[in-house]
Formats: sequence, structure tokens, C-alpha cells
Amino acid sequence: MGAPAITLGAKQLKGPNMKAVILTLVGAAIIVGLLLVFNRPGPMPVSPPTPVVEAVPTQQAGESQAVEPVASKPERAALAAPAPVAAKPAPAAAAPPSYASLEASNLNEAVDLLVSPQATYEQKQATWKQLREAGKLDQAIAELERRTAGDPRVAEYPAALGQAYLQKCGTIQDVREQGFLALQADKVFDTALNLDPSNWEARFTKAMAMSYWPSNMNKGPEVIQHFQTLVQQQETQPAQPQFATTYVWLGDQYAKAGHSDYARTVWERGAALFPNNDALKNKLAASQ
Repeated sequence: MGAPAITLGAKQLKGPNMKAVILTLVGAAIIVGLLLVFNRPGPMPVSPPTPVVEAVPTQQAGESQAVEPVASKPERAALAAPAPVAAKPAPAAAAPPSYASLEASNLNEAVDLLVSPQATYEQKQATWKQLREAGKLDQAIAELERRTAGDPRVAEYPAALGQAYLQKCGTIQDVREQGFLALQADKVFDTALNLDPSNWEARFTKAMAMSYWPSNMNKGPEVIQHFQTLVQQQETQPAQPQFATTYVWLGDQYAKAGHSDYARTVWERGAALFPNNDALKNKLAASQ
């Protein structure tokens, strides 16, 4: 049998041509999204109240993923986050690197921070920014690929590697190469989540990147499911400033799918937990 065909407009594509089109479409979409994300200001620190969460119906085999809001009912007990698969602990926390340039020894220090569970989200984002500006993403990718291959039990390695691939996407112009890197990132995020389903950075970044994939690839329900899972997991953990962003993105995906009422429900819930978050305030103001 020949390679399966897809239809794009009035033209059928098979085999290598199909792959080239997919890479081009994904690359073009991802680069727009990444440019927006890299220039988006970071979340504001907040002190939210103790949250509760209601379970979202799970998807059964063969069923389409339901597009439903995460409701807020105080009388429901908190849902326990999925238990992670046993994995080897990642390296201990590293202090935020302070250097003007990234030489070999400092590069290892930067990668140590990127894979440290104790490093803050803000520290990691600052380190990614330094790597981009210093032109050291290729070296960081090589080091993360080495670590991922050398010890496949550590979820933090593929989680950081996926982010490195996406960071690299934002520095190149070839849309086919961008598409290839985006697909590679998606693959290693899955590797990280198979090792540790509660890895926030892997799931959030996977869902964020996938939200920019072309609409004809029908990734919307999967994106929503990932953000729903993040909300469930977050609300059983101590609050972190970046958690507010999940509510922003989940609401955006509901709005994109034509469910404005669901979107507002999610933004209201997020604003109740993160009352000082400007993005959530703006979403609510615009949805009135």
C-alpha cells in the first residue's frame, strides 16, 4: 500500500511531500506563537487562597475529548494529582548563574539550573534568555541531548530539551526547520510526561506550543485537556506565580473553540485564586 494521503485545499499530498507541508505549517504557526510568548511579560507574584478543584471527565478510548470548563464548587474535595512514575531525582538546585558570557563551565552551570526542580520558573526563564542572547542554544541543546541519552530516567532532561528546541525555533527563519524542531519538542515533552505526569513545565510548554499548530491538525481538544490537567494538578500543590498563566491559556482555548461562557468561568476561577494577576483581570474586563 502507498503512503496515506492528506488533503490540503484541492491538492493531495503523499509521503515526503506530506511531511514537508506539515513541517512548514507547524513551523510557520509555531514561530508566530513563540515570538509572542518570548516577548510576554512574566507572571506577577501573588498569594492566593487555598483552592479546591472539581474533576474533569476523563476521555475514554475512542471518544473525542470533551470541551468542558473546570468548575469551581467549594463543597467538592480536592482531586489528587496523578502519581508520577518513579524516576531518578534530577540534580540538586543550582544558584542562578551570574555571568556576562556563557563559556563551557558556565554553560554546564546554566543547564544544571534548567533541570533543577528547586530553581524557580523566573530563574529558568532568565537563563533561557541569556542562552538566546549569548548564541549558546546549540551548545545547550547538545548538552541536554547528551544528558537525556545518558540517563533516560530523569524527566527534567527531556522537559528542558523540549524547551530548548522551541527556544531555537525562535532564532531561525527556515519554517521547515522550525517545524521539525517543534515536532521534536513535542516528542520529548511526551517522554518527560511519561516519566513524570506532574512535570509542569513539560505539560505547559507542550500545550502552549501545540495551541499554535494549524487548525486543520485538530489539536484544540488535546490542548484543552492538557491545560485542564494542569489546573487539576496545580490546585493540589502550593501556589506558584506561573500557575496563573494556565487559567489565562485555558480560557483562551475555550474562547477560541467558541465557548465564551466556559472561558469566562475559567478566568473568574483563576482571578479568584490569583487576584493580582493583570492578564486575568484584563481577560475578564474584555469578556464583559
